[in-house]
Amino acid sequence: GRNCSLLQEMDVIEKLDENCYCYVQNRTIRLQYLWSTLQVKVNSREKFMFEPISEKSNCQNSETVFEFAVCAVQIFWKPETCTETSVSIKQYGEDVCFKIQPFKTEPYTVRVKREMLDGKLLFLFVAGIFLFHFANILSRSTKFFYLSGIILGILALLVFVLLTLKRFIPRHSTFWILMSGCWMVSLYAIYCFKENMQWLWSEHKTYLLGYFLAVGITSFAICYRHGPLTTELSITLFMWMLQLTAFVLIYCGVTIPQVAYAVIAVSLCSKGLGYPLGAACHIARKMKNHFKSRKLEFKYLTEEEYREQGETETIRALAELRSFCRSPDFPSWIAISKLRSPHRFANFVLGFPHVSPAETKAHDQEYGIGSSFLEEQLFETRAQSEQDDPANSIHEDEEDEDEMHKQMSFTYATELL
Repeated sequence: GRNCSLLQEMDVIEKLDENCYCYVQNRTIRLQYLWSTLQVKVNSREKFMFEPISEKSNCQNSETVFEFAVCAVQIFWKPETCTETSVSIKQYGEDVCFKIQPFKTEPYTVRVKREMLDGKLLFLFVAGIFLFHFANILSRSTKFFYLSGIILGILALLVFVLLTLKRFIPRHSTFWILMSGCWMVSLYAIYCFKENMQWLWSEHKTYLLGYFLAVGITSFAICYRHGPLTTELSITLFMWMLQLTAFVLIYCGVTIPQVAYAVIAVSLCSKGLGYPLGAACHIARKMKNHFKSRKLEFKYLTEEEYREQGETETIRALAELRSFCRSPDFPSWIAISKLRSPHRFANFVLGFPHVSPAETKAHDQEYGIGSSFLEEQLFETRAQSEQDDPANSIHEDEEDEDEMHKQMSFTYATELL
């Protein structure tokens, strides 16, 4: 209901008196503004009071739990007093309004600048995708367990202390009530730290580093004493917590909520499809191993089997050659022009034997039993063996002479009888 000035992109406003400013969001969705933010910077020489103005005065009308938490934080949040502050506005978030009240009559400047690629948003989005897809591996890593304990101890000290003292709380209902309260206080502390991070780092850097160092070492010592997770139930709960944290990072890492919902849905579907795809791959490997041919066993053929197989394969090959020569795709005229005896080839195609009786007779004389080729092979083998072992051949000749002498002696004795 206030008469506030509307902020536009690239505005530079200089004022002296108290005033309120609002930035009305553009409802047209454009994907190029997925990681784009507007940076509103206010600076002055003297201190001024910066007070955010919430459009919803009653927190009971909040539609979601997140909106209720933000509204509750803004109720308890005190106006900030400083000489310089900045506000980061998401492209497709809620309308942002704030009031500036200077303490002295000193001009202050309000600058509005667009940042097309906000590195913080992109980092949160990529970290959420990475954390979701590697949650199973990270939940079983000892180093990541210690790192998570240190981060939890620094950002949510009360939650870390409550988890450490869980064994001393007898009832589960009491534990979960305390856990809810600790998380609310921790979220409020994180919100306060985020809003005043620049001021705390510039004014109280030593105390901030001391807190980080002390709480980090203590958290690591407690996690090291407790040891990493061993039971499958605790590992599964840790994995679910990491995946839930990944969803929060993905939602906070983009300016368009619809895109965040789509990415979360696709991630869940890809995770859900991983199990049936893994089962299908496992079944396929089993089927492949089942139908895979066993180790080949070699069987040596006898001379008769070798001859029969040679005759059978020769007959089959000749029949295939005749059928191919009779087919219309065979270039008959080209083949006949290159043959020495076309008439003999024509007879072969018509079914006559491919070897003439004269060739069969000449082959038997050359390579058959009692042929000159076989005798040459035998004599060459005997001569080669005698050359390789002359002592054995001489000994064999002496044995042959002794046997002949015995046979002659036996014949002569027989004649005498």
